[in-house]
Amino acid sequence: MKRPGPLLTLLAGLVLGVFLLSLNAATGTRTASADQKNPPGATVSPAAPGASASPSSPDPSSPGSSPSSPSSSPAVRPVPDADYAGRTDDDSSAVAVSLRNGKAIAYFCDGHDKESWLKGDVGNDGALKLTGRGGAELNGTLDDGRRIRGTVDLGGRRYGFTADRAVKPSGLYRATSTVRGAKIDGGWIVLPGGRQVGVVDRDGTPSKAPAIDPETGAVTIDGHRIVARPVTP
Repeated sequence: MKRPGPLLTLLAGLVLGVFLLSLNAATGTRTASADQKNPPGATVSPAAPGASASPSSPDPSSPGSSPSSPSSSPAVRPVPDADYAGRTDDDSSAVAVSLRNGKAIAYFCDGHDKESWLKGDVGNDGALKLTGRGGAELNGTLDDGRRIRGTVDLGGRRYGFTADRAVKPSGLYRATSTVRGAKIDGGWIVLPGGRQVGVVDRDGTPSKAPAIDPETGAVTIDGHRIVARPVTP
């Protein structure tokens, strides 16, 4: 058999060299690419199942993520509608107060010739500041709906008083009419226990009032029967 010539042997060696060169180049490229992704000394930890690569944002619906709201103001309790009646601290006079829908009307009288009707508003805190004719003034505070403590300024004097919550027939009554041509304006305070204190004004002249029937309000003045009715603001 005839051996391959020198030319054929050289050609085969050349082809083999080109193949090896190409193989080395491809292997180096893949190695460099892998080195760029994972540089020496770096540790790649596998991602935990279900974990997100980006940092999680707080859930706006979660209690801790929403801004804290300002604390709500305490609820204000409405002032109860009620009637109050009592005596002054020196026991010289009586005071009655009627409260309705945040309004107040009061009556002060000594059962002889001194009296005053006062009215005004009641604060949400139970404070009262009522005014009447001639600069008369009542200042008081509602104590848990049970009583009113305060003062009445009238005729240059100040009277301290305490008026407890009244249960009918206790409370404040008034009657207006015309009797024998005279204008009648009477006020009565029925105290707990039934005691009455009242003044009747006849055309500007005050005097002690006769007793009324608390059940009906009937009262006889100068021979004429009239009716006194409960007073509310």
